Amino acid sequence: MDFSELEASISNDASPVRAARELLKERYNADAEAFRQGADVRALVHSRSGTLDTVLALIWNRYAFASSPDISLIAVGGYGRGELHPHSDIDLLILTRNGIEEGWQEDLGAFVTLLWDLKLDIGHSVRSIEESLSAAREDVTILTNLLETRTIAGPDELRNELSQQVYSDAISSDRDYFIAKREEQKRRHAKYGDTEYNLEPNVKGSPGALRDIQTIGWITKRHFGLQNIADLTRFSILTEEEHQILLQGETFLWRLRYGLQLIADRNENRLLFDHQRALAEMLGYRDEGKRLGVELMMQSYYRTVLALAELADVILQYYDEAILGSGSDDDILPLNKRFQIRNYYIEAVNNQVFAYAPYAIMEIFVLMAQHPEIKGIRATTIRSLRAHRHLIDDAFRSDLAVTSLFMELLRTPHALDQTLSAMKKYNVLGRYLPEFGQIIGQMQHDLFHIYTVDAHTMRVIRNMVRLDSTEARNDYPLASRLIHRLPKLETLYIAGLYHDVAKGRGGDHSELGAIDVEDFCQRHHLSERDTQLASWLVENHLLMSMTAQRKDISDPDIIHGFAQSVPSQIHLDYLYVLTVCDISATNPKLWNTWRASLLRQLYIETKRALRRGSETPVDRQEWVRATQSEAREILHAQNMTDEQIDNIWDTLDEDYFLQDSTVDIAWQTAAIIRHGDDPDPLVLIRDTRGGPTDGYSQIIIYMSDRIDLFAATTAVLEQLNLNIVDARISSSEGPFSISSYIVLDEKGKPLGIDPARKDRVRRRLIEELDDPEDYPDIIHRRTPRQLKHFAFPTEVTFSSDTVNQRTVVEVVTPDRPGLLARVGQVLLEHRVRLTNAKIATLGERVEDVFFVTDEHGEQISDPAACQALQQDLCQMLDDTQ
Repeated sequence: MDFSELEASISNDASPVRAARELLKERYNADAEAFRQGADVRALVHSRSGTLDTVLALIWNRYAFASSPDISLIAVGGYGRGELHPHSDIDLLILTRNGIEEGWQEDLGAFVTLLWDLKLDIGHSVRSIEESLSAAREDVTILTNLLETRTIAGPDELRNELSQQVYSDAISSDRDYFIAKREEQKRRHAKYGDTEYNLEPNVKGSPGALRDIQTIGWITKRHFGLQNIADLTRFSILTEEEHQILLQGETFLWRLRYGLQLIADRNENRLLFDHQRALAEMLGYRDEGKRLGVELMMQSYYRTVLALAELADVILQYYDEAILGSGSDDDILPLNKRFQIRNYYIEAVNNQVFAYAPYAIMEIFVLMAQHPEIKGIRATTIRSLRAHRHLIDDAFRSDLAVTSLFMELLRTPHALDQTLSAMKKYNVLGRYLPEFGQIIGQMQHDLFHIYTVDAHTMRVIRNMVRLDSTEARNDYPLASRLIHRLPKLETLYIAGLYHDVAKGRGGDHSELGAIDVEDFCQRHHLSERDTQLASWLVENHLLMSMTAQRKDISDPDIIHGFAQSVPSQIHLDYLYVLTVCDISATNPKLWNTWRASLLRQLYIETKRALRRGSETPVDRQEWVRATQSEAREILHAQNMTDEQIDNIWDTLDEDYFLQDSTVDIAWQTAAIIRHGDDPDPLVLIRDTRGGPTDGYSQIIIYMSDRIDLFAATTAVLEQLNLNIVDARISSSEGPFSISSYIVLDEKGKPLGIDPARKDRVRRRLIEELDDPEDYPDIIHRRTPRQLKHFAFPTEVTFSSDTVNQRTVVEVVTPDRPGLLARVGQVLLEHRVRLTNAKIATLGERVEDVFFVTDEHGEQISDPAACQALQQDLCQMLDDTQ
């Protein structure tokens, strides 16, 4: 049946649902295929609207009320603009002149029911003109819908009468409407974290996305009474370039939204991980070198919304002045010959300032930094800035006046991250530092890096600037003290600006970034000493975090080796601050008290090593003897005898005395002595010092040694929803072993915030571990939705720890519930003993390091045994993804 026959069936058949569904389906499929073939999305969006117009009008005209001059079917909202994506909601207003007349009620109910039978996402209201106006007075959302209307069926006079009054001050003044929509936008932006850079952005509601474009249109229509946003140019609000930015940005977002709804097969506006790869492929994005097609698509998205956000600033500021500021006197404060502050916004004294003094492009941001009362750049000056950005070329970048101004900006005490973000927003920073321009909007398709590279960099700078705040002194106490010892903060800022600048180019981004920062320092006339320091920091910015998280930093040899790579105490201070700011800016969930304690321990031990001299490593035996001596004194004070102490210590190897503070060793030893011959496991749980909400929880288990103890314990802890961040099992020559686990709850907090839960954990461990052969099967919880989209093969590598006579097994695998218990199960099957584990979960990626021996406490030297262990670990972990 062709379209004309389907239309006839809708008009004439007793039950038009089948014909209407068939027509909608055929048009939907035809449009979807056209989209996949690259058809103009704007035409398709309007085509979908036209199809619905046809179907709704045909159905409307089946009823007797359709001939009345006092009732119309009106499209409102996005449908009123003639815009419908594949699964957009369809907003309708059944508009009457004076209310529902006798005899209409039943037919109107049948009409609406028939629309529901078509499975359309219909939103409808039935109102008279007066009821509509009354609702618009009370609710700005209803008013906004009524600014965009079209008559689908019935007389158009009703809609015209309604529209004339909707645009009048009797419903809402221009001022009140602008304030309401501006506040509405602020709330919406806050909902999305006030950033364009969300990992799974909403193409409709996120900052810079479609709703921002629509907000501009609504305010414009209310202000001028316009019916088409393209008419903005008639009033000189937008330049032709700005209109193209708006139009091209909207078209790009429409393509994303259209394809997204085809893939999701529902009204979906969120760019979820579930759909990103498929959408990128549908839109023709292909992998380029190491850059994934999905990453290229998302970079296009982020750059588009950033440009739209800049444009929205210009337009909304225009309305702020035209609507809110009209009739009031301007408050003007001259700054110099080129700039002045007008009503708290900086502006150029004339639009040719940047043409005759290009260095003023940099100067305006320095002035903003020096005058925190400035709220932003005035719209006319933003336009002038955009018109002259082409002047930022190699000559500009090498101009002494410009480089001096940029260094002055870095040295000015202020919220540097905000100024640099403004420079980025107005496309000055990316032009002045082309290497930085390459990473704007660049994402990494994983759950670890939840910000684009440029957004992450701005957060690193923000963390550096805020280290002097009260909040930072609580969250980063050591870094907030060290920041005052750094001789030149600008060196730290430069390292922060460049530490990830080479990501996405291929090769080692740390090494490539070190070359870039050297060029920057030379161009900005930094001393050789400062240049070398900045380059060293960029090249080694991952060194401290990797050492703390993946190596046994209780081992004096590890500390000695790390100290040898740090040239001086000042290098260590800079590196520690950079590392803390970097980690905490990567992912809010990544920075926790355990990582903080690891970095603090590494800093303190390295500081001691540097004082001794890097050529003077710690003697292990001497360290063990000193540790035992201090711990023994503490135990003597608690009336413990040497015989009691030695009965325990003589069964432990020396590694036990390298790993903990003397206070911890004394605490554990005293508890074991008091436990005596009790056959039940001894389970100790305590939080770090400083109060119940500070730090992490340490669980100590002392019980009969079994090779399957690690698998049993991790199974129980994971069933209890505890996140294991570190594990250590001390080898013993006797029948008992001491296991230590560092845990946090699912919110990253220690157990001390819930004493009752701490007691439940202790009792559960005792109950389950008194006979490990009976511990329950691992609970197979559902893998979180996002993790499913980042599966990759498990990688297992082996290396030797010759100093401690251990084998190091590094496992890189996707995260999932029960992971450690599964690793423990494989180790058990291979009769491998675990002595230490470094647990690191980075988004969806786990990078765990296990220090193991064979069942006799020796290194695993047999290549065949290593290969078999590797194969079984990979198979076990990959089969459970």
